[in-house]
Amino acid sequence: MSAPEEGDAAAAAAPAGSAPSPSPPPAHAHATPPMPHALEAGAMGPEEAAARKRYEALMQVRAKALKGKGAWYWGHLEPVLVPPPASGAPPKAARLRCALCAATFSASNPSRTATEHLKRGACPNFAAAQGAPPPPPPPPPPPQNQHQQLQLVTVSSPASSIVPISSIPPSSSSSSQRRHSTGGGGRKRHALAAAYASVEAASHHHHVMVADPAGYSPTPPTPPGMPAPRQVLSGGRGDLAPLAMLEDSVKRLKSPSASPGAMLPRPQAEAALSLLADWFLESSGSTSLSAVEHPKLKNFLRQVGLPEISRADLAGARLDARFAEARADAAARFREARFFQLAADGLREQVITLSVNLPNDTSVFHRAVPMPAPASASPDYAQELLLDAASSVSASSGDIRHCVGIVADRFGSKTLRDLETKHHWMVNLSCQVHGLSHLVSDMARDLPLFNSAASNCAKIASYFNTTPSVRALLHKHQVQEHGHAFLLPIAAPPYNGGDFAAAFVMLESILTSARPLQLSVLEESYKVVCIDDPAAREIAAMVQNVAFWTEVEATHSLVKLIMDLVKEMETERPLVGQCLPLWEDVRGKVRGWCRKFSVEEATAMNVLERRFRKNYHPAWSAAFILDPLYLMKDAGRRYLPPFNYLTPEQEKDVDRLITRLVSPEEAHLALMELMKWRSDGLDPLYAQAVQVRQPDPSTGKMKIANKQSSRLVWETCLSEFKSLGKVAVRLIFLHATAKGFKCTPSMTR
Repeated sequence: MSAPEEGDAAAAAAPAGSAPSPSPPPAHAHATPPMPHALEAGAMGPEEAAARKRYEALMQVRAKALKGKGAWYWGHLEPVLVPPPASGAPPKAARLRCALCAATFSASNPSRTATEHLKRGACPNFAAAQGAPPPPPPPPPPPQNQHQQLQLVTVSSPASSIVPISSIPPSSSSSSQRRHSTGGGGRKRHALAAAYASVEAASHHHHVMVADPAGYSPTPPTPPGMPAPRQVLSGGRGDLAPLAMLEDSVKRLKSPSASPGAMLPRPQAEAALSLLADWFLESSGSTSLSAVEHPKLKNFLRQVGLPEISRADLAGARLDARFAEARADAAARFREARFFQLAADGLREQVITLSVNLPNDTSVFHRAVPMPAPASASPDYAQELLLDAASSVSASSGDIRHCVGIVADRFGSKTLRDLETKHHWMVNLSCQVHGLSHLVSDMARDLPLFNSAASNCAKIASYFNTTPSVRALLHKHQVQEHGHAFLLPIAAPPYNGGDFAAAFVMLESILTSARPLQLSVLEESYKVVCIDDPAAREIAAMVQNVAFWTEVEATHSLVKLIMDLVKEMETERPLVGQCLPLWEDVRGKVRGWCRKFSVEEATAMNVLERRFRKNYHPAWSAAFILDPLYLMKDAGRRYLPPFNYLTPEQEKDVDRLITRLVSPEEAHLALMELMKWRSDGLDPLYAQAVQVRQPDPSTGKMKIANKQSSRLVWETCLSEFKSLGKVAVRLIFLHATAKGFKCTPSMTR
């Protein structure tokens, strides 16, 4: 049994003409036409009057329900007056008649009747009638009693002025049934013609056919349905959506409190708009501020009860407030930190991003400086720019010595060395992402393998791209292999220096199309081309040569190996103490590559060592020795610094750097403490705590659980190392890469 729908409560409350009957009467008991108001009350008994009153109440309920969610079944159920079966007496009961199959039912619960008769398949014509207007009832059969007299009475009472629903064809357009909320729940807007039916009915008389009470027969005739005039708008179906908007506007004006766009309380609205403004400002690189003027966004804000937000508000007061808040937060962080490292990023961009690395492993954006002309990047300009940024960050303390170093990828090592010479407390590093990327160019310049593989790939790509017949063969096999066809990219020479990125893309494309290329040169049509074209024969021989593919794979493998390390460094942002282990890892991987592809190891390692020396800084060795993360356990279960991994020259670098970073009076004391650190090391319990590792949730790799523990150990349990501790805490937290904050396109513009 379904829940009562709109109109059922009123139908149940109306006075009943007869007791509810769950089963329909016999098929021959046809409904009798409704009783007119013109019939004198004196001509009716109490049962007939109650039936007429019940009938009028049902008609009123039906007229209201046709505009609500009960229209789906009231469109097929019509109130009728039914006489007692086989008696010939006047009608004494009001019932519901199905316009589809002419069956009659009790009117006590219309929704239950609709569910059982229409939805559950009892009516044989209901499924066929979906989406089509219900047919008018059949014409009445000829009267069996020739003396039966029919009267046509004109009625203008409110209850009888409603047009039967069977005469209102529903619209087939889905756009005419838009859901909207009213009062206590949703309501489905019916067809456009139904919306105007009540207006048309109010201006026309309703003709009701009634029989003489004395001449009733057991099978009274069925009244024919009166077709209602259909309202047609000048715009056709295109007017349905504007009409729905008009009706919604009228409903909102009539009951503003019930409209879906009721405004939220002011505190909630302000909090929601603040979050929306934060999202706009933080995603300004991908979302334009002009999006707040979009009509659909404004409509959405109204629907959820929020006021509109303007572009001027975002770019004005809110942006100023965010800037002031961020600036105050950055200044507070700078004041709390005892020292910091300045990072300058922007190697090939028009804007240099200056950020500040703090000892607590956080980075704070400082400013973005445009670099409009290459001449502006002179050493003097670079030094002035970096010193100005360091002074700005140190403004709260007034001591530029709080800047313990600079890491940069844009400026050359000469600029950084000059700054170190002028400011002896600084440790200025070149970005290792930048340095390791240059290793690819070094290998391309000094290894003949690179130039040979790139040149041969360029020949193959050029021939297949420019020769239509062989290009068609390649595309056919590419579609079979990859599902789509594509041209092979061609890198411009020279291939032995500069940026090898374009050549790497070309090598990767050739390797991806290896099988389609090999199948193409085996085609009979390609062999026909080879008869007259020597270039085709050369390309075929190259594609079928195993040595060529070995060269291409070897070159591609080494470039990918180095670029993967570069991407990992950009993500991990290693500290300065990790530089020596990272370069040792690169050495091991390059040696393995040489053995795999039978490449002369001496040449490749010479190229690697030359690049290592260009990037090396004495702080690498000093941080590697002073960082408890790299302490090694000896036979006596002591954790000692790894001096055995340093070359004699690197050990001297450690001594020289430590003496430079302390005052002349403390230099001797710092070296004495370094000797004690070398012999005693760290308490095993603290050393193990510093070196605790845990899996990274995103990658699964084992990583240090607490990076700051290395510095904190020096500031707490190693406090007896007064001079050496000052150097250690300033070195350990330094970053080896300048990559951090990226400039968005809007910032670049």
